[in-house]
Amino acid sequence: MIIHNLSEENSVLNQFISEVRDVHIQKDSMRFRRNIERIGEVLGYELSKSLSYSTTTVETPLGSKPMNLSKEQLVICSILRAGLPLHQGLLNYFDTAENGFISAFRKHEGDADDFKVIVNYFAAPTLTGKILILTDPMLATGSTLENVLLALKEHGTPAAIHIVSVIGSRQGIDKVANIFPDNTHLWIAAIDPELNTRGYILPGIGDAGDLAYGQKL
Repeated sequence: MIIHNLSEENSVLNQFISEVRDVHIQKDSMRFRRNIERIGEVLGYELSKSLSYSTTTVETPLGSKPMNLSKEQLVICSILRAGLPLHQGLLNYFDTAENGFISAFRKHEGDADDFKVIVNYFAAPTLTGKILILTDPMLATGSTLENVLLALKEHGTPAAIHIVSVIGSRQGIDKVANIFPDNTHLWIAAIDPELNTRGYILPGIGDAGDLAYGQKL
């Protein structure tokens, strides 16, 4: 897997990441969602540099201008519900992309730390020959993406896969790298060193879905 870790270079992205981490700022759910969306825009811009482009002539009121534009078919597939703000950030830049949505959640038995990931809803167009952008804001253990990869098989084989995440753990990234094709690209804003006993990223941000949309039962 080809990893693009944007935290390796300083940019305005640092500000957005610091705010989604900050325990005081993240209490404002509207600001939290907007920051995740802005992170998606930055990651989408960087991802766009890896697409194929061809020259198209654009007619202006005063003449014509050759422009390099990408004609590739993109499908943005996001994991509900935490992936929605990240999805919107990507869609702001790839406004002609098709869209898919995946319901995947952790199921703990009682209060045990161990869990399994349940995928019980997947709505997407055919992926055959298209560029698939998978968004998973918190790449923790990698188990969610592992199960999503299995579900994708019923929708065809994409020409390429790009994973977009806000924060990931080293352990989760290593797992995903062993599961996905070697030419998969990971675009990520920050990488944290470890997980706690319940599989949450440390220091991370907490539960992204709860911070964006409120606590669930």
